[in-house]
Amino acid sequence: MRTEHYIEELLYRYNCVVVPEFGAFLAHTASARIDSASNTLHPPTKVISFNQQLSKNDGLLVSHISKAKKLSYEDLLEEVITTSKNWKERLQNGETIDLHGIGELSMNTEQKIQFKPEEKINYLASSFGLAAFSASPVLREELKEEVEALEESVPFIITPEKRSQSAFRPLLKYAAVFLLLCATGVSGYQFYNQNIERQSLVQQDAQEQVSKYIQEATFFDTTPLELPALSLKVDKKEVVTGPQHHIIAGAFRVKQNATKKVKQLEQLGYQAKYIGANKFGLHQVAYSSFTDSREALRFLRKIKNTVSQDAWMLSEK
Repeated sequence: MRTEHYIEELLYRYNCVVVPEFGAFLAHTASARIDSASNTLHPPTKVISFNQQLSKNDGLLVSHISKAKKLSYEDLLEEVITTSKNWKERLQNGETIDLHGIGELSMNTEQKIQFKPEEKINYLASSFGLAAFSASPVLREELKEEVEALEESVPFIITPEKRSQSAFRPLLKYAAVFLLLCATGVSGYQFYNQNIERQSLVQQDAQEQVSKYIQEATFFDTTPLELPALSLKVDKKEVVTGPQHHIIAGAFRVKQNATKKVKQLEQLGYQAKYIGANKFGLHQVAYSSFTDSREALRFLRKIKNTVSQDAWMLSEK
């Protein structure tokens, strides 16, 4: 029996797994850490250790194996104790026991069990899927020092001749702009005066034409005329007040079928009518409609007893 396999399963869920008459494997949570030597970031993990003093059976390991193998607790307890004795004999003989996924056990010169944990497996469930990774450091200060040294070694040099030319160029730009504004201003002023004179002549001509037309205008008689009386034929419609209770005869996908149903019910003597389509797009036809709910219920019971059990009442406010 591979007892270490069941110990490995329990370490994911518990922090203490006791092997009866041998010792206990303990787990405690360690925070994430950075290995500055290799620039490696390690996620949070469970650190496994071994305590030889905790060898009293607490029932956890044996019960877990019993459920997994579907055997009795007593038989498996004897089997686990036999495994513990076998491990002790091998350690006393100088052997090293490799518990796959957990670590290595060995005996030192003082006849005490030494344990070296397996570092490749992380038993912390919250860190499932997280692995250690390496990253190169960002050397901000070194880059800054290199730039400063480069600036000191390569200074910017401006000769006096280039400086005088660069200082004289803006003056030439300003002089050219000033001359352009002066030329534009003189021509613009002349154009403005000519435009004002033209507008004055146009306005004077327009006023003369308006005065001429006003003098020749003919005014019509403004006496109000008597118009003939207009007669309109208005169809009287029944004013519905209060809630309406419809006794539904059917709902049809095609409106033509609803119209046929209304005619059939009218021939049978019902005050049938089409009440429109519902939210599902079905066209509804009613045997009759009532404002009194009690009267509508009496009519519904009558229809169910004599005509159709599928009739139902639709109430609208």
